Amino acid sequence: MGMIERIEKDIERLDEASFAAFREWFMEYDQARWDRKIEADSRSGKLDALVDEALGQHRAGKSTPL
Repeated sequence: MGMIERIEKDIERLDEASFAAFREWFMEYDQARWDRKIEADSRSGKLDALVDEALGQHRAGKSTPL
């Protein structure tokens, strides 16, 4: 059994309170990990083309207020 399968089985055995605590921790962890990835991509210039395209469309009047 691989590591992922062991983790899945452990999660399946959690009681409701433990599962709720795990879910909250995992959501916060996942969001923080995503934020770090976006920040790293931004610093490295990987998002520059997307930003330039979005700004160009905005300048061309193709954006709408939120």
